[in-house]
Amino acid sequence: MSRNVTMMQFFEWHVEADGSHWKRLQETAKDLKKAGIGTVWIPPVTKGHTPQDTGYGVYDLYDLGEFDQKESVRTKYGTKKELLDAIAACHRLGINVYTDLVMNHKAGADETEAFHVIEVDPNNRTEEISEPFEIEGWTKFTFPGRGEEYSAFKWNYHHFNGTDYDARAERTGIFRIADEGKQWNENVDNEFGNYDYLMFANIDYNVPEVREEMINWGKWMIDTTRCDGFRLDAIKHINYEFLREFVGEMINKRGQDFYIVGEFWNPELAATQEFLDTVDYQIDLFDVSLHYKLHEASQSGAAFDLSTIFNDTLVQTHPTHAVTFVDNHDSQPNEALESWIEDWFKPLAYSLILLRKDGYPCVFYGDYFGIGGEHPVEGKKDMLDCLLYSRYNKAYGEQDDYFDDANIIGWVRKGIEEIERSGCAVVMSNSDGGDKRMFIGEEHAGEIWVDMTNAREDHITIEEDGWATFPVNGGSVSVWALPELDIDHEENTEEDDHCVAVPEGEELEGHVVADRGSEDSNDNEPAPTH
Repeated sequence: MSRNVTMMQFFEWHVEADGSHWKRLQETAKDLKKAGIGTVWIPPVTKGHTPQDTGYGVYDLYDLGEFDQKESVRTKYGTKKELLDAIAACHRLGINVYTDLVMNHKAGADETEAFHVIEVDPNNRTEEISEPFEIEGWTKFTFPGRGEEYSAFKWNYHHFNGTDYDARAERTGIFRIADEGKQWNENVDNEFGNYDYLMFANIDYNVPEVREEMINWGKWMIDTTRCDGFRLDAIKHINYEFLREFVGEMINKRGQDFYIVGEFWNPELAATQEFLDTVDYQIDLFDVSLHYKLHEASQSGAAFDLSTIFNDTLVQTHPTHAVTFVDNHDSQPNEALESWIEDWFKPLAYSLILLRKDGYPCVFYGDYFGIGGEHPVEGKKDMLDCLLYSRYNKAYGEQDDYFDDANIIGWVRKGIEEIERSGCAVVMSNSDGGDKRMFIGEEHAGEIWVDMTNAREDHITIEEDGWATFPVNGGSVSVWALPELDIDHEENTEEDDHCVAVPEGEELEGHVVADRGSEDSNDNEPAPTH
C-alpha cells in the first residue's frame, strides 16, 4: 500500500550564503524522512553570477560548484561533490529529489557586445518607444573558468532577444534586440502585452541551436545529478512550444516516472488551464490560484466564506496536475511576489493541502525551519509535524465534505483497511468556536478519537451509527483521529510522539508519479501517470 507522499521546498530566500546548504540537506534527510517527507525540491544547483546568488541569476548551467568562476568554486549552497552526496543520501533513505531549472535568462556575462536594440514600454512590451540604436550589452558568455568541459557552446547576443542594461550609456530599460529581425517569442503569457522578457539577458528559443543546447543540458543534468524530477522556473515567460519539446525529451530519456512541475505564476485559472493544454498535460503546475485564496482568507478573517476556498482553483479542476502549497520563497515577506499567509491561518491552510485526497502538497522550508535575513520569521515545525503525521498515518479513504457554513467547515477521511487506525475528521473555523457533526462510518463505532493538533483535550466517541460531533476552537483547526498504540518514537517525548509521521523502523518509499493519490475516492488506486 502506497503511503501519502509530501514534497518539501528545501530552501527559502535567505538561506545563509555560506556554502553549507547541501551539507544541511544531507544531515537533515533522516529527520525529513521520519517526518513523512517523501520528496525534496532543492534550489537551482547551477553557478549564479555571484557567490550569494540564490541561483535564479544563473551564469553557467554546467557549473554545479566545480569551477572557479564568479569569485568562487562553490555556489551559494555548496560544491558539486556536496550536492551529489546530499542527493545520494536522500536516495538511500527513499527520498526523491527535484532540481530547480532556470531556463528563461542568463546573468553575469563575461564580456559586452555591440548590437542594435529597440527600447519598449515596460508596461506594454509590444509598444516600441525608440528607433533602433546601438548599445553595449552584457551578452557574451565564454566561461573562462570552465572552458569547454561538458559543453563547447558559447553564448552571444544572437542567442538572446532582449536585455535590460546599456553599458555604453550606463542606463537600464527593456531593450528588444533588433538585429536579425528578432521579436519576442509569441507563445508566452500576455501580461504587459507580451511577457517573454523577465530579466537579464533573455534567452531566445526561436534560435534552433539554443533549443538544441538547452535540451542537451537538461539530459546532462539528469545524468549528472541522478535527480528524480525538475521544477521549472518562470515558465510563463518561456516559449510554450519549446517547453513541450523539452519536457517530452526529458521524459523520453528517463521514463514516465520522471516528474516535472512548473512555476506558472498566474492566479487566473483559465490561463493555467490553457498552458496545460499547450504542453499536453505532461507536467504539473503549482496551484497559484489556491495560494491567493489562502492569502485572501488569512487577511479577511471571518469575512471570508470558507465554503468557497477551493472555488476556481487548479486542485478543484485538475486535481492530478496540481501541486498545492501555502507559501514559497517568492511569496515570503519582502520578496518579489509577497503574499504571505498570516500566522493564525497557517495551520488551517496546511490542513487544507495536507489532509485532503487531491493535489500533491508542498511544505515550505521557511514555514518548517524558519526564515533568516534581516527580518527573521520563526518556523512552525511542531505544528507541521502534527499535520504531516496525520497525513502519513490518517488521511486515507473516502472523503466527504461538510462545506455547509461560511465560517466552520469540515471533512472526513474514512480510512482504509490496509492502514490500521487510519481515518480522520478535520474541522476548522475562521471565526468563533463551534462544532461540526459528521459521519465517519459505522466501522469506527465505539472508537475514542483525540485531536492530533493538541488544540483540544476532548475525547470524542464515535456513535453506533458512525456519526460524531467534532468541536473546534475559534480561528483554529482540529484533526480528530484514533491515536496510535504504544509506538517507540526514539528521542521524542510522550507529548509529541504522535507528531512523528514515520514510526521508528518503518521505511518511507520514494515518490513516483503514481503515489500521489487518485482523483476518485478510492485512494488505494494509483493516479494515472503522465
